Amino acid sequence: MRYFVHLAYNGANYCGWQTQPGLPTVQQTLEQALSTLLRQPIAIVGCGRTDTGVHAADFYAHFDYVPSLPASRPLDPQQLAFKLNSYLPADIAIFDIFAVKDNAHARFDATARTYQYHVSDQRLPFCQGLYSRIYFRPDLDLMNQAAQILMEYDDFTSFAKLHTQVKTNICHLSHAHWDTLDGQWVFTIRSNRFLRNMVRSVTGTLLDVGRGKLTLDGLRQIIERKDRCAAGVSMPPQGLFLTRVEYPWDTLRTTNQSCTT
Repeated sequence: MRYFVHLAYNGANYCGWQTQPGLPTVQQTLEQALSTLLRQPIAIVGCGRTDTGVHAADFYAHFDYVPSLPASRPLDPQQLAFKLNSYLPADIAIFDIFAVKDNAHARFDATARTYQYHVSDQRLPFCQGLYSRIYFRPDLDLMNQAAQILMEYDDFTSFAKLHTQVKTNICHLSHAHWDTLDGQWVFTIRSNRFLRNMVRSVTGTLLDVGRGKLTLDGLRQIIERKDRCAAGVSMPPQGLFLTRVEYPWDTLRTTNQSCTT
């Protein structure tokens, strides 16, 4: 049977989500915990790949479980979630585990993802590792005008990490906006998919607009050039959060059990 895991993690101590030889990752940590508790090798598939130091407040992964003996008791998802939270380090939290259809896929069935990037021009001692410090006060209205320009395009080659294996750089944005929150500026962006490093490079470019270093027309030119070297710098990872992953739950669940969405 296939199960979804709903979790969150602080990425500061990990080299991203995806397993890498000899490096600590969230996927590797979770697989090891599941394999130990279920007493069989467990492989998990995540809803995406977060880079080193990036956080996830809303993340899903799936795994398959086959009882080792025909007479074994069925898996109790809630009990497993409780045990995982006792076993895993404190920077990973399991919210829920629930059964899904055998063909449900944490990555390919996701219909939309939302990221937030947090910056501040202040020292925030209780938010260390959770935002990026900037040394200027940006023009919020101007950055929101720039964010609306992003919505006019769907080819984000200029903000994509070079030399990746993706087949297309087309992304359909449905939201892009800056807000203020507790002494921070927070950029929220929603799309059906994202390219590697896209949110961090988009944020860096919008901040260039906010500090007067780049005009709105200049932003259009950057997007239309389809050249990563034309865009702004990529912001540090610690300010980035994956905050929401959306699914067509009615087609994925095996029962009417409740799922956090």
